[in-house]
Amino acid sequence: MASHYVIMYTATAGANGPLLGTDEEDIVLLQFLVWDAVCRKTVTEQQYIVRPPTEDINENVLGEQCREDFRLTEDQVKNGQPLENVIDSFDAILSKIAESNTSRVAMVTDGQLHLRQVLHPKALSRNFTLPDYYNSFYDLRKEFKSFYHSEDMASVPDMLSFLAMEEDSAEELATRTVRDMGRILSRMIADGHRFVLPESIMIRLEPGICSRTEEVDSGCVVRARGLPWQSSDQDIAKFFRGLNIAKGGVALCLSPQGRRNGEALIRFISPEHRDMALKRHKHHIGNRYIEVYKATGEDFINVAGGNNNEAQTFLSRGGQVIIRMRGLPYDCTPKQVVEFFESGENGCQILDNEDGVLFVRKPDGRATGDAFVLFGSEEDSTKALAKHREIIGSRYIELFRSTTAEVQQVLNRSMDPRTYEQQQPLIAQLPQVPLLPQQIITSGTRKDCIRLRGLPFEAQVEHILEFLGELAKSIVYQGVHMVYNAQGQPSGEAFIQMDSEHSAYLASQQRHHRYMVFGKKQRYIEVFQCSGEDMNMVLTGGLPAQRPIVSPGGTVLAPPFGAFPLGPAPPVLNAVGAVTPRLPAYPGMAYPTMFYWPYPSPPVSPSSPYYGSPPHMATPATPPHHTIVNRGYSVKGDRPTLSPPARGFEPGTSRL
Repeated sequence: MASHYVIMYTATAGANGPLLGTDEEDIVLLQFLVWDAVCRKTVTEQQYIVRPPTEDINENVLGEQCREDFRLTEDQVKNGQPLENVIDSFDAILSKIAESNTSRVAMVTDGQLHLRQVLHPKALSRNFTLPDYYNSFYDLRKEFKSFYHSEDMASVPDMLSFLAMEEDSAEELATRTVRDMGRILSRMIADGHRFVLPESIMIRLEPGICSRTEEVDSGCVVRARGLPWQSSDQDIAKFFRGLNIAKGGVALCLSPQGRRNGEALIRFISPEHRDMALKRHKHHIGNRYIEVYKATGEDFINVAGGNNNEAQTFLSRGGQVIIRMRGLPYDCTPKQVVEFFESGENGCQILDNEDGVLFVRKPDGRATGDAFVLFGSEEDSTKALAKHREIIGSRYIELFRSTTAEVQQVLNRSMDPRTYEQQQPLIAQLPQVPLLPQQIITSGTRKDCIRLRGLPFEAQVEHILEFLGELAKSIVYQGVHMVYNAQGQPSGEAFIQMDSEHSAYLASQQRHHRYMVFGKKQRYIEVFQCSGEDMNMVLTGGLPAQRPIVSPGGTVLAPPFGAFPLGPAPPVLNAVGAVTPRLPAYPGMAYPTMFYWPYPSPPVSPSSPYYGSPPHMATPATPPHHTIVNRGYSVKGDRPTLSPPARGFEPGTSRL
């Protein structure tokens, strides 16, 4: 039994109460009350006002509700102590009270949110470690319900009402709450309750193996989307710090090409933790917000479950870290892999030597160039990853941190003969769309194009022009190409043809990793210089085209909308309604893996073809690369200006 109970209460600058921690706002107040279990009395109360990080301080740090409930002012918060200093200060006081034996100290909170959703995530984001006694606690609401066999208690006043006790007279909410909790704690111990089974908070994800036959509760699984592609299972566990993930409970999803697609399935130990995870929807990893949705146990089994005996044997060796190797020579041996990691200044030991290496093979036994390697400690894995892009034979080797789920996914897929079957033409999978004239896009090796990646899905051409600013004047006529995926949805990418390689170079240098503001959103955009050939390779999924690549874009309008300045126009089809897709105009053409519409997009809604007459347009007074007509917008001088929309054209309904 604990010698001292520490009752803790946190308040953030934003949402508090049942919404505590949902908005990622910083902690502005910490309240502690230390209750001596031997003398059965309160030893000390401590209140700390916490200053947010410097970059977060502005004129309006506090929400209105926070000011009213906790009697805080902006000046008090801005003159407070950093969170890590507050933790150190209270730890010094508590160590003195407990005579340096904090192992017999127990934390007590009103519900789960104060520690799980606020203090642990914030400590991680500030890059400091909490004392060990913060890793377990008693939830006063659960202990109260268990001892008195009451209904669920939603708040401290509910517990006081059940015990027929009056609230404390303090006006400030945090002080009143911890004092009332101290009185409830004292009453429960006096009535005979023993605090013996604390809740634990897992700091590190533990490895584990999931079988195809295992049953997974759908109430414990979530899907996370928008993850950085280089994220490991430990990175995802850190995003959910404070919540307990089941052993081996992070399954990174892979694309059909075997690469991570920015999604993961996470399995928690209970529905309660899953529900708290859902409240982290649109919280951030770095500058990226992460979407969190409900998923099913079947989803998790499909990704993480395995029935490959070789993989099960490999994973059961108990390594702490798994490294994935890619790009190995097909005749590479386990001995070469062991020597690769043991050589050089960053030499490290593979767990169980050659038995700790698992090669990925096709059903006929041929190598794929991939392998997984086990290491016994984090220290060894750090040294191992430092060998990224070092050489075996004449090939450089890529190294990535991996997971048990990824091992099983890759092995399951590699042993499935269907993985290597000839893919059916993508056109059979495409939604029905109106057939429109097609337009040849640029080609060649001149790096006079730029590729934009990370665009908001709602972004339109005018937002791209605004993002590029002065550089938009260097875009060639009809040179903006929005990329769509096979389902006809925005991919977050665009290709732009510039008037010269120098213009493309300037754009990639000046706008790379700059932010695009879209409403209340702010996204940083990647900008790369590329060639028309690079553009074609991306649009065709890396497949060589036997004939010139054409886009499904085009338009039935007269110039300047319908001109084909980059080459002769392909045969024009009559405008028709939504019909079953036909073969492309160029037989033998490799089917592209992405749609893209050159701008301006065809003025056709998904439900009806366009039969309107072409608009009457005046001849531009400036050269083509200075005037970019776009859905009723044009670029003149240094900024986009609104022009009357073309007749028969409705902005917002032009995408297919």
